[in-house]
Order: sequence, then C-alpha cells, then structure tokens
Amino acid sequence: MSTVHWVGGEKGGVGKSVMARVLAQLFIDRSLPFAAIDADPSHGALLRYYGDCTRSVDLESFSSADQIMDRALAADRRVLVDLPAQSARLLQRWMDAGDVVQFAKDMDVRMLFWHVTDGGFDSVKELERLVKTFGSTLQYVVAKNLGRSSDFRQLDQSPAVQALVAAGGRIVEIPALDSATMYEIDRYGSSFWAAINASEGEWALSPSARRRTKHWLERCFAALEGVSEWL
Repeated sequence: MSTVHWVGGEKGGVGKSVMARVLAQLFIDRSLPFAAIDADPSHGALLRYYGDCTRSVDLESFSSADQIMDRALAADRRVLVDLPAQSARLLQRWMDAGDVVQFAKDMDVRMLFWHVTDGGFDSVKELERLVKTFGSTLQYVVAKNLGRSSDFRQLDQSPAVQALVAAGGRIVEIPALDSATMYEIDRYGSSFWAAINASEGEWALSPSARRRTKHWLERCFAALEGVSEWL
C-alpha cells in the first residue's frame, strides 16, 4: 500500500517545510521507499534540501498535480507532499475534479494529512475547515510545532481536535531547534544528514551545533513513534 503524506497547515510560518524535511530524513534514515513532491513554487524547501529525490508540481495545473497520484500508483511507497500556504482551495479543486479521495480508496492508496500548527487562532480555524471538508476520508496527524509556539491551549480545546482524536487521529509534538542553528542549516541549504555529518567546508556547523542538531532530530523521530504504523 502506498501512502500520500500531505504536509500542510494553510497558514504561513508554522513550520510545514521543516516537518516535511524531518519526514524525508526519517524515510532516508530508515531506508523506507519514498518520493518527495514540492508543491510550493515560492519556497521550494524539499527541492532545495532533498533535491535528489524531489520533483515539483503546480497545483494550479491538474496535469501537474496528477503526478502526486501517479507516483503513489507507480510503486508501493510513501509520497511526501510539501504544500504551500494558502493552497487549500487549489488542492480541493483538484481533488474534487478527479474524485481523488475515492480514486485513492479504490486503488488502495492511503491519504494522511499532517496539519502543522503553532496553536494560533488562524491555524485552529484551518484545522476545523480541513476536518469539515474531508471528514473521515483522510487520516490526520496534528503536529504541534514547539519551534513556533509553546501555548497550544486554544488548539487543545477546539472541537475539531476533540473530534479528530475521537475518530482515531493523532497528535505529535515536534521539538524546537534553537533558531541560530536552524538558520545556519537553512542558510546553506543543508539536508539534516549533511548538517549532522559534514565537518569540513565553509558551510559546516560547529561540533556543538552538529551534536545539537543530531539530538534534536533524534527527538523528532522519537515523537513520531506514536504514529509509526502510518509512516
């Protein structure tokens, strides 16, 4: 069975691309077959950091977006899709036009949506809209990004989260990496593997920063053990 991992959250700046990069690195480290798709024309994080295994798609074009399902059907693997902010309308338009959710079900392709959140009002409202739109046709993981916020009370108390958990959805907490280290990694376009292992070159992190990044990534992977059967 293939699984399409949609990594979204609709709101900009909540850490969607960091979540997508963590998943990409986990798949690589565990030798899990996957294909990465970058649907963000303005940022292109997966293309920049994991370009060897990533191709881009344009959600404005049905034929381009169709590559997502094409890659899921080509082999049993994970298809990791990094969605841009404000993409819900385009995604739903493509899904509705091709009856994609039912098509995926017919072809035994699982759909898993990662809602990356900072716990703020806009993010909570987007989760409510997502659940209302797709209901039980998708599986959901809410990823609390501790690198963006430490207060998730509004999210925890929202009817959408309560309904999601009651229906079998999961919640994970993604730990924070200090901003200076993340800045250095992003500055040079390093994969997390390169950030941890490269010790030479002008873009190499200091030994302490490499160790800090390694420890952070291990904690991210540990947080995802709660959804390991979906990975």
